Amino acid sequence: MKSIFWRLVLLFGFTVLAVALFLPSTPLSNSLPSFWTKNVPKVILGLDLQGGMHLVLQVDQDKAVANHVQRTIPAVEEALRKKNVRYTSVEMEGISAISVTYADEASKGPISQLFSDEFPSYGSPSAQDNKATFHLADSEVKRLKDWALSQAIETIRNRIDKFGVAEPVIQRQGEQDIAIQLPGLKDPERAIQLIGKTAVLEFRLLDDSMDPYKALSSGVPFGSEILYQQKRGLETGAVERAPFLVKKEVLLSGDSLSDARVAFDSQYNEPYVSLTFDANGARAFERITTQNVGKRLAIVLDGVVHSAPQIREPISGGKAQITGGFKYEEATDLAIVLRAGALPAPVSIVQNVTVGPTLGQDSIKAGIRAAVIGGVLVLIFMCVYYKLSGLIADFAMLLNIIMLLGAMAWFNTTLTLPGIAGIILTIGMGVDSNVLIFERIKEELRSGRTPRSAVNAGYDRAWWTIIDSHVTTLITSAVLFQFGSGPIKGFAVSLSLGIIINLFTSLVGTKVAFDIQHDRFRTKSLSI
Repeated sequence: MKSIFWRLVLLFGFTVLAVALFLPSTPLSNSLPSFWTKNVPKVILGLDLQGGMHLVLQVDQDKAVANHVQRTIPAVEEALRKKNVRYTSVEMEGISAISVTYADEASKGPISQLFSDEFPSYGSPSAQDNKATFHLADSEVKRLKDWALSQAIETIRNRIDKFGVAEPVIQRQGEQDIAIQLPGLKDPERAIQLIGKTAVLEFRLLDDSMDPYKALSSGVPFGSEILYQQKRGLETGAVERAPFLVKKEVLLSGDSLSDARVAFDSQYNEPYVSLTFDANGARAFERITTQNVGKRLAIVLDGVVHSAPQIREPISGGKAQITGGFKYEEATDLAIVLRAGALPAPVSIVQNVTVGPTLGQDSIKAGIRAAVIGGVLVLIFMCVYYKLSGLIADFAMLLNIIMLLGAMAWFNTTLTLPGIAGIILTIGMGVDSNVLIFERIKEELRSGRTPRSAVNAGYDRAWWTIIDSHVTTLITSAVLFQFGSGPIKGFAVSLSLGIIINLFTSLVGTKVAFDIQHDRFRTKSLSI
C-alpha cells in the first residue's frame, strides 16, 4: 500500500502541475491572477495557427565574395606603395580575382612575392600582357559564402528581435536561402522593408569639381560616381530624385557605429536618426571633419544619399545625424537596421506567403475537432472491447494529454498544426501500449494464472516490447526535429513529449489502478 500511495501522489502532483502550467495558455488566462500568467511560460501558436508571414530570402553570396575582393584592393595598393613596387593599376576581375597591371617584367616577381606573403588566400598568379591575375582560392570563396549566409541570419534575427515579433523562426534552407516565419505579424510590408534592407552606411565627400547635371551628360570624373537623393514633396507627396556627384572613397562606414536612435528636430519637430560612433569611429569622424572643413560630406545608405551637409567646423564627440524628411516609423526602422548592422550581401525575396488569422482559427477548430472525435472514438472502443480495464486505459490516456499540454507550456513550445497531429498520434500510441499489456494479461489468464499474477506477468512481458516501439519512434522524432522545418519540428516536439509521458502513464498510471483493485478491493476476477 505504501508503494501505491506514493505512486498516486506522483500522478496527482504531475497532473496538478501540468494543469497549472497549461491554464495560462488558454482563454481562462484572463481570469487568473497576474502573478500566475506573468511568471508561467506559455504555449505559443505557430504561423499556421495564429497567422503571420512566411518568407524565403536568397542571399547574393557572389556579391559577398565581390565585396571582400573590392575591400582588399586598397590594402593591395597600399602594400605595393610601401614595398616601392611599380604598378599601373589594381582592379577586380570577375567576382573573385584581383589583377595587377605593371609597366615592366621586373615588377612581376615582387608583386607575386607580395601576394604570397600578405595575401596568401589568392594563390599563384596567371600572367599575360603585363598583367598578373590572382584568383581567390576555392576554399576561401566557400568560406566567404557560408559566412555571408550565417551573418545574414544573425543580422536578420537581431532586426526582428528589435522589431518585436514573438517567437520568430529564422533558419538556413539549402545552400543560399533563409527561411523566416513571423507569427502574429500585423504589418507585412514594413517587415519586408526592415528585413531586406542591406543598410550599408557610408560617409563620403562630394566631388565639387563638376556640376552633377553636367557630369550626367559629359561623363563622371575618375574616382567619383553619381548617386541620387530621394525626397518626398511636401505638397504633392511625389518622390523627387536629385543627383549628387560623390567620391567613391569611403571615409567612414557603419561598422564604426555603437548606437542609432530616433530623435526630433527642435525647430520643426521632425524625426531624424541620431548616430553615435564607437571610440575609433569618433576619432576618425573628428579627423575627417577637421581635414575637410568647408566641404560637403554625403551620408550614403545603400547607395542613396540621405543628406550632404557642409562641414563648418571640426566635430568631436562622435555624434552625427541622418535627416531626410522621415516619417516616425521610417526613422525607427532605419535606426533598428543600423543598430543591428548591415547585411553582408543583398538579399532577394523568393517566396512570400501571408497567412491570415481567420485561416489560423479555422485550423485550430479543425485540429481540436479531429482530436476530440478521434479521442472519443478511442475511449468508446476501449470501454466496449476491454470493459473496466479499457476505462482504466482511457483514464491513463487523459492523464497523458493533460501532462503533455503542461510539458509543452513548460518548454515554451510553439504549437503548429502538425503539432496537433502529433498530439492526436500520441493518443493512438498511448492506447497501443495498453492494448499490448491487456492482450498479454488475457493470455496469462487463459493459461490459468490468478488475476494478480496475470497482471504482473502481463506488464513484465510487455515491458520491452513497449520500450522498443517507443524508442524507435523517439529516434524518428529526433531526426525530424534535427532536419525538419518549423511545422515539422512542431510535430516532432509534441510527439516526442507524448511518447516519454506515455511511458509513465501506461506503465505507472494503469498499473497502480490494477494494484488498487487487488489490494484494496480484493477482486477475484478481471473485467478485461
